[in-house]
Amino acid sequence: MSSDQKFTTLTADGQVKTASGGSTNIGPARVTYIQATGVTNIKLYDAATASGAIVFESTFGSEGLDMYMPGNGIRFETTIYADVTGTGSVTIGYTG
Repeated sequence: MSSDQKFTTLTADGQVKTASGGSTNIGPARVTYIQATGVTNIKLYDAATASGAIVFESTFGSEGLDMYMPGNGIRFETTIYADVTGTGSVTIGYTG
């Protein structure tokens, strides 16, 4: 059985890319996993910029946290923009 689950890591604000440091934007997609360390806050938008409604927001401590999204994950119909506060990193698992 094969899986279409993919992962990427980010350390700053911007459109989430298909690979860490890559140039291809993710979308449409479903976020199924988020792991963060040293990031005080993350906001995810279903947009190319930090505009519109926030689809996901969470605060993480310095010890890090793994979050698995229930069901089919969080749906992003267009693309994913991440607003990251702090100096750590965020790993996002997604399908699509």
